[in-house]
Amino acid sequence: MDEIRQYLTFVLNGEDFALETSRVKEVLEYTTITRIPRMPDFLCGVINLRGNVVPVMDMRLKLGMLTAERTVDTCIVIVEVELDGETVTIGCLVDSVKEVLEIPAGEIEPAPKMGMRLRADFIQGMARQNEGFIIILDINCILSIDEITLIQDAGKVTADVGTQKMPGDVHAEMVV
Repeated sequence: MDEIRQYLTFVLNGEDFALETSRVKEVLEYTTITRIPRMPDFLCGVINLRGNVVPVMDMRLKLGMLTAERTVDTCIVIVEVELDGETVTIGCLVDSVKEVLEIPAGEIEPAPKMGMRLRADFIQGMARQNEGFIIILDINCILSIDEITLIQDAGKVTADVGTQKMPGDVHAEMVV
């Protein structure tokens, strides 16, 4: 008997993608995203999620696609990523969310071999759907550890007595 897993399916640039529902905390309507200076292009900024600062990345940009205009269907998928045994909450900006599908493990094909120049380690597998495929992403492999740390730091941006310290700022201290 094949193990059946649930996947949240969503659309990016007309293509179907999926994430295991065990990694998805919730789906939000598009909301105001506060941009943080000096962050990589794929990092849109941060949102306030019930009093918590949550960094949001544009999945299109992260996967090498062009960014798109926001529509009524644009959503933020809140996911949990593992970083050195710690869980980090990140928002993923997607074109639209479709549905939750149950897919037996035996129906998921391995990611295609792309050669040494193209990275495909972030693809957990491919599931057939009608005439096409759903690309199942491994959220833990989409970001490098350095990028997760950078995103985590973006969520910790604080204001100090009228000055704002941003991740990456260099502050010199005088030693007398």
